[in-house]
Amino acid sequence: MAGLREAGEAASHPITGYGQVATTLGRAYVSSAFRSPVNYAVTGVAMALRRPAEVLSGNLPDSSVIPGGPVSPAPPGTSRFEDWLTEQGMPEPVAGELGLLIDGREFFHSLDRELAGARRSIDIQTFIFDNDDFAVDFARRLKKRSEAVKVRVMYDDLGTSLSSAVAPDTPAPDDFEPPVTIAKILKSRPDPIEMRRTLNPWLVADHTKLYVFDDKIAFLGGMNIGREYRSEWHDMMVRVTGPATQVLTEDFDARWRSCRFPGKLPGAGRVGDDVDPATNARRGLRILRTDVVDGRFEVLTAAVSAIRSAKKRVWMETPYFSSDSVQRELVAAARRGVDVRLVLPGTSDSRLMRLANGATAVDLIRAGGRAYIYPGMTHLKALVCDDWAMVGSANYDTLSMAINRELNIATAEPGFVGELSRRVFRRDFRESRTIKEEEVDAVMSRIAEAVADQL
Repeated sequence: MAGLREAGEAASHPITGYGQVATTLGRAYVSSAFRSPVNYAVTGVAMALRRPAEVLSGNLPDSSVIPGGPVSPAPPGTSRFEDWLTEQGMPEPVAGELGLLIDGREFFHSLDRELAGARRSIDIQTFIFDNDDFAVDFARRLKKRSEAVKVRVMYDDLGTSLSSAVAPDTPAPDDFEPPVTIAKILKSRPDPIEMRRTLNPWLVADHTKLYVFDDKIAFLGGMNIGREYRSEWHDMMVRVTGPATQVLTEDFDARWRSCRFPGKLPGAGRVGDDVDPATNARRGLRILRTDVVDGRFEVLTAAVSAIRSAKKRVWMETPYFSSDSVQRELVAAARRGVDVRLVLPGTSDSRLMRLANGATAVDLIRAGGRAYIYPGMTHLKALVCDDWAMVGSANYDTLSMAINRELNIATAEPGFVGELSRRVFRRDFRESRTIKEEEVDAVMSRIAEAVADQL
């Protein structure tokens, strides 16, 4: 699964690690069938339909795909574009304020401040809650805070189990002994934390990263809880305040309930429907989802719509790129003269995705766009189209666009779009080097891309 580290030095004993993964798969295919019978069946049907569609789409030549599609009457960043997105079925924008937190130092400093200042509740959902020394220390601080406030923790079962079997790049202190799984810490006495796992029927993961404090302040983006995100990788989170946090709180509550019988019930209603839409759509925030069970592919639809409608620029940064739908739109935008730039990681936790990224870069370069190699691992997921931006947990791969559960936020608020352009893209363009077509292994990258189309 893209986004999980390749095999390396084990964080715990190999036999224990394999046993933990086997237990995780057992929960995915046995426990989830009893805990969430309807969701289990619906997920199976959805995957049976979605996977063949992705295989077909990923292996058709460009000339076999009907070109074009809906185009906004106004470019991204305008009020008319926002109105048009709503007409296309996107969630209504809600009021809220956004702030960027770039890299682990900024984010975890801000997270620590909210952790210490919470007065009523701390809700955390993450894809990976690792078992390294940084994550264990964070878990213990959560337990300490649970003595005074209500603390709830959710993490993806498969993502956490696989990640916990591999050590981070920087070594832990000599006297540190990692637990088999972070649950051993969170559930230990005294003061065990309320903890639930999001299970993985049919290997569908919940890739969401959402932190909510007192139902008033939320963080979302790409960072999990672990050493890589604190100090090793380039990444980003967004701080959200205002009425939008109500939607995020409801989303967390709904997912929390779904982790117990009868589980998630498809079509049970979309959270946030009772929140008043922003009075000024241009400054509204759209909370977008990928959710295969509910048939929600808003992240993909928003990305394709914005790229297709862009007039000036399309800037994207992502660690994993395998979505043919998005790639076709990037190439088409470059061919019509839009300033298309793509930032990819120079080092990666996924060798397959790194090779596949090369094929995407070549196609973009040939169309007149530019591709960059970041000096290290960038795990950051961001898109700017003209004066509109989208950030969140979703990579631009098949898993994030069509399979896994994702959480993104989109806005045309000028201050945020400007800050994202300045502090992320312009800085990363300067620090990265331009990819040249001749440096890409044409054969291996195309083979990797064919496989990665399903990831």
